[in-house]
Amino acid sequence: MINRKKLNLGAAQFASEIGDVDANLDRHLHWIAKGREAGLDMLVMPELSLTGHYGPEKLLTAAMSRKDPRLRQLAEAAGPMALTVGFIEEGPAAQFYNSAAILQNGKLVHLHRKVNLPNYGKLEEGKHYASGRFVETWAMDEHWRAGLLICADVWNPALTHLAFLHGSTMLICPVSSGIEAVGVEFDNPGGWVLTCRFYAMIYGAPVIMVNRTGTERDLSFWGGSCIVDPFGRILAQAGQGEELVSAVLDYDEIRRARQLLPTVRDSNIALVHNETSRLLGTLGVPDFVRD
Repeated sequence: MINRKKLNLGAAQFASEIGDVDANLDRHLHWIAKGREAGLDMLVMPELSLTGHYGPEKLLTAAMSRKDPRLRQLAEAAGPMALTVGFIEEGPAAQFYNSAAILQNGKLVHLHRKVNLPNYGKLEEGKHYASGRFVETWAMDEHWRAGLLICADVWNPALTHLAFLHGSTMLICPVSSGIEAVGVEFDNPGGWVLTCRFYAMIYGAPVIMVNRTGTERDLSFWGGSCIVDPFGRILAQAGQGEELVSAVLDYDEIRRARQLLPTVRDSNIALVHNETSRLLGTLGVPDFVRD
């Protein structure tokens, strides 16, 4: 295992063909080649990068097993570069998930199934996907441990907190965020930048958000992928078009940020556990029943 204190990380934002995995495969191979030419240690692609946002329109042909040869092809093309891709996963018993995988050296080394499936505005993910049931992390080496959450997962602060309690030293967020997704009064571009900077500063860890671009059906994807350092400063940010942005992350900056603001150290997980257990017996129960 290589122990690198500095990590050259990239985000590739692009448009995808709806539900056409084979067509999107070529796009992935293009950006993988660009990432390897740039000497990246890790390259992150958008949520559902292999199917597009509206991939569920072709769910039964777009869904893939974790052992699909096309994922193996991408893993082999990535070589030693860790690659994060998004796809519709068909799990056991014909259960379908919005999943993101980390691929490296010809193998799938980590998988996250989206937990927080949005059903509001123009988003209807609960109609198509089963919910993931775990928050896990992936150790790239001794210093870099990735917490991988997908889009709306990050809007549930409890999931983000869990990722960092599991030891994450960076948070990877592939997203599929359209301007019109929630409503015209909700500033998606501004909200994502604010959220990424907030989590980075609170937890003293880099945050990598990668969005798609272009138009699918009734949604306009604004790009804006960004890499934020452990102090909440934006190191790199993409525009609205297809683009690869990158930044060098320094583990010593994480050490410095966490020494100054020890959120993880002071999280008091026992208190959170006890209070959550207490709430389970009372939350949503009418007072007349509780009494």
